[in-house]
Amino acid sequence: MTSQPHLVKPPRLAVWLLNLFALAEEAESILGDLLEEFSLLASKSGVAFAQRWYWRQTIKTVPWLAGIGFRTAPWLIGASVVGGLLLRKLVAPLVGLPASALLDRYQAFFEHHVSAYLFFASTGSDIEHLISFVLIGFLVAFVTRQREMIATMALGLVYGAMAVVGFIYAVTKTGNDALLWRLTWIFADAFAIVIAGAIVRMHRLAATSRPSTA
Repeated sequence: MTSQPHLVKPPRLAVWLLNLFALAEEAESILGDLLEEFSLLASKSGVAFAQRWYWRQTIKTVPWLAGIGFRTAPWLIGASVVGGLLLRKLVAPLVGLPASALLDRYQAFFEHHVSAYLFFASTGSDIEHLISFVLIGFLVAFVTRQREMIATMALGLVYGAMAVVGFIYAVTKTGNDALLWRLTWIFADAFAIVIAGAIVRMHRLAATSRPSTA
């Protein structure tokens, strides 16, 4: 028994991406129009063709939605980026303190386990950096309702660009090419900000879609 074309749904990931970036007042209209056209194409040209069409529309629509979100609230986005960078500056001195406290407290243990010491002294600090960026992303997304993705992506891009320029400058000054491997953690930090924005956005979408109880 085959499914009817009109019962086929568009790609879930594409719908998810559109929901991440669409403002509340335009989400229903955009998704409804795309779904109507998708159903028509699925019945005429097949599901595979309709799904490819839906992805093409998604790739075109997401940047357009991001542009609208920025143009309608440029000061909010700008302030969130500046605030996120300031938060990073405030939090930076605290990063590494938990790992240092752990190393000091269990110094006798780490004297006999050098590999564990090296892990907490280097990778442990990097993980703390990553967690700090997740928290910053949560805070920025929290204050930029409906524009969580735009704000966190803008912050991630600005921070990543500043870090890359700083590392390239440091390498040219010191000649230490080994510093470049740190860029992987920089990209991970920027990505963590965006992931936090997506989590907050998804949580808000889920909250608004729940049926209200009397």
